[in-house]
Amino acid sequence: MERDLMARLFEWKDSPRRKPLILNGARQVGKTWLLKEFGRRCFANVAYVSLDNNATARSLFEPDFDLKRIAASLGLLLDVDVSPDSTLIILDEIQTCPRAITSLKYFCEDAPQYAVAAAGSLLGISASGGSGFPVGKVNMLDLYPLTFQEFLRATGNGRFADLVSSGDESLMGPFGQKLADLLKQYYVVGGMPEAVKAFAAAEGGDFLAARQVQEEILGGYARDFAKHIPARLLPRTMLVWESIPGHLSRENKKFVFGQVRAGARASDFDECLAWLEGAGLVRRVHRVAKPGMPLSAYDDGKSFKVFLVDVGLLGAMSGLDPRVVLEGNGVFTEFKGALTEQYVCQELVGACGAEPFYWSAENSSGEVDFIVQREGKVYPIEVKAEENLRAKSLRAFCDRYEGMKARRLSLSGFRDQGWMRNVPLWAVGSTCNWA
Repeated sequence: MERDLMARLFEWKDSPRRKPLILNGARQVGKTWLLKEFGRRCFANVAYVSLDNNATARSLFEPDFDLKRIAASLGLLLDVDVSPDSTLIILDEIQTCPRAITSLKYFCEDAPQYAVAAAGSLLGISASGGSGFPVGKVNMLDLYPLTFQEFLRATGNGRFADLVSSGDESLMGPFGQKLADLLKQYYVVGGMPEAVKAFAAAEGGDFLAARQVQEEILGGYARDFAKHIPARLLPRTMLVWESIPGHLSRENKKFVFGQVRAGARASDFDECLAWLEGAGLVRRVHRVAKPGMPLSAYDDGKSFKVFLVDVGLLGAMSGLDPRVVLEGNGVFTEFKGALTEQYVCQELVGACGAEPFYWSAENSSGEVDFIVQREGKVYPIEVKAEENLRAKSLRAFCDRYEGMKARRLSLSGFRDQGWMRNVPLWAVGSTCNWA
């Protein structure tokens, strides 16, 4: 699977300010594969070790931080020539060895000639790092599930991915229905690499195989919770995790602690939500009081929505039958908006590199689904699951705050109405739409 982040890894390799790299991301988004493939393409040798199941490897970091000794020992252990000029050192599952996390500081300060990349569970890194975390001494990159365009390439639809990426509206127009059908597939399969691989293995796609993988991933997450989350928080964290599909299925998708458990307050569950966010499994989208720049300065600090890491996992957690999504069954009507907003949030983050917020009026029902800031411009975004083109809240918002670059995302085609531009949902990730 070709990942767009590979280009950023190439830049990291050649940067004169290169530091050891930590590749962030939730479990099962493909961090290990990407680093190995990067090493295969760009280095003569790859010294890969998983610290999770290799006690000998973990012991190499115990005596001291003599980096020449550590590098030579890794070479002996792995039977690899570890050379500063031609070897990529990959420390996988680094959260299981706090001393290895700390060693990244010394690789940065004392041996920057070594190319060192680490990956692991965000949950474990945050729990294990403590005072030994190498703040300011590492480069960070974030890996997310496959975007829609990456999904298209991974499933043999690379020409359509290139078409969407091109931004050629006249050429895209005749293929709108084909792209909408492929988008429905993505809603079901999502972007977790193993689920995409299982789906693509069969001619025409195997949705049941993808769902089986998704359920296995969700089971793995639950085991991770038990392993890393303090026992006093575990039951409440599970309640928060399991409540997210229900929150997203409501018309007002604002996260309400009282919906997790009757009578609950923020103080009861906020720490649990922070654990899930730290693990990369959920994303909070905060409300802004007004669309000023930077948007983060107008975060009201109290209201937010919570989205999952992946649209396919949202469907699996909800027990949503793939046929309901693909065939447009009537019982899917209420949940269609949840999947669509989840997808848009993922694309804004993973494909566009944006930090999404949302806006709602203080004393009325008016709401703008997302607001993002790009290159000095603010884009209010209304999301429509189908071709419904009514955008009352968006229009009222733009009348109130002039100078906005409004976007409506729907299954309708490209359309510029002056004050607002309609963009097809399947084209959200094309940077051409944010100029």
